[in-house]
Amino acid sequence: MKLNYKIIFHFLGLLLSFNGSFMLLASLMSFFYKDGVTFQIAVAGLIALTLGVLVMLITRSSSKEMGKREGYIVVTFGWLVMALSGTIPYLLTGSIPNFSNAFFETISGYTTTGSTILNDIEILPKGVLFWRSLTHWIGGMGIIVLAIAILPLLGIGGMQLFAAEAPGPSADKLHPRITDTAKRLWLIYFGYTAAETILLSLAGMSFFDAINHSMSTLSTGGFSTKNTSLAFWNEHPIIQYIVMMFMFLAGTNFVLSYFAFKGKVQKIFQDEEFNLYFRFILIFTFIAGVIIYLYTDTNISSVAHPMVWGLAESSFRHALFQVLAIVTTTGFVSADFTLWTPFLLVFFFGIMFLGGSSGSTSGGVKVVRHLLMIKNGFLEFKRTLHPNAILPVRYNKKAISEKIVFNVLAFFILYMLSFIIGALGFSMIGLDFESAIGVAASSLGNVGPALGDFGPTANFYSMPTIGKWWCSFLMLIGRLELFTVLILFTPFFWRNR
Repeated sequence: MKLNYKIIFHFLGLLLSFNGSFMLLASLMSFFYKDGVTFQIAVAGLIALTLGVLVMLITRSSSKEMGKREGYIVVTFGWLVMALSGTIPYLLTGSIPNFSNAFFETISGYTTTGSTILNDIEILPKGVLFWRSLTHWIGGMGIIVLAIAILPLLGIGGMQLFAAEAPGPSADKLHPRITDTAKRLWLIYFGYTAAETILLSLAGMSFFDAINHSMSTLSTGGFSTKNTSLAFWNEHPIIQYIVMMFMFLAGTNFVLSYFAFKGKVQKIFQDEEFNLYFRFILIFTFIAGVIIYLYTDTNISSVAHPMVWGLAESSFRHALFQVLAIVTTTGFVSADFTLWTPFLLVFFFGIMFLGGSSGSTSGGVKVVRHLLMIKNGFLEFKRTLHPNAILPVRYNKKAISEKIVFNVLAFFILYMLSFIIGALGFSMIGLDFESAIGVAASSLGNVGPALGDFGPTANFYSMPTIGKWWCSFLMLIGRLELFTVLILFTPFFWRNR
């Protein structure tokens, strides 16, 4: 069966239109703060919007049939089109005049990685900072999920897109119609963003800082309006606790939030993934907190405090903050965790491979995959003793098909292989061992801060240009969970059947 190229381009035009509309929204913010770049951002928005509308008009007579192959192409190329067009505001305003740097910043935004090439964030015009945070917010719940919410208006079915956008093992749906699911997810996402903005404003942040950090938090992105990220508010613990609460929610399956709002709280505590996610955070925070408390090196100035209770609270807060920031792949920074003993350096590197819950905005492997691999590992011991017994892997008291278990194992193998190849690529361009493995893990897991020369208090400006493009590729395949992008590199995908 031949590919329906018209529907592919039609959908890419729709995404371009979306991008242009959001750029115009950023231009309004620029106009409100009179930062001097309103015209440039508005022109960028009009360019993207005009191109998108033209492509949609040219392909309006296309068949509305969309198969799996078209879905994978639209998702992958949709993200690339969004990222490419998303560079226009940076280029026209002169905020990031180099195209490679602009693309890196944009793909880092849409994939909610949060790595940056900017040396001084605070000098950027507010309209540009707002656009930067918007790229996070759009990418967080997924550009495609946003788009399928209005597909009935176009007469296009969205199930193939939803499957390509969220290829994980969880098949939870809020509503039998996929577009209604997308709308409910976006309503929860928008509601959380608004709630965090209000709370942060009440806690002492300016409205501009509050809305930008809320968009970064709910998308588990990590872009900040301050050079020192959330460490800027180390003297305001309430602000950091609010951000932590929403980082936790953003790393939780949004379906559970829906159940909570419907009064079905028992479903949350019956969910095995949520329970393991919660326990991981508690255990990791306890380990990190105790070590920070006992480690009295004065280099950790952001943790040190003359009072015992103050030190205990500060140790707990920084431990919880950085555990949440890395597990949920948000990437905010309250302190430089690479200074917290060699043990904690390796510890935080390890949890970069965890990821948040399925159905969340987090990147990484995801907790549910780790849970299924652990369960399958224990069952292998029983199968060794009882080779003829039928012992299925169970999740939430239901037997999981072997197909899903094999998919999870294949994903993990492919993920680790991608990490190794990624690190080898960085070592080939001259990065030292610590930097190479740190950047590979951070980019693939969409975490943000890495290790070595690209740690929590550094940025990616010094990364060679080829390294930035390699980072961008890893960010993309990590955000789309490997298969969606890598399947396009297989020859059988392009064969007409």
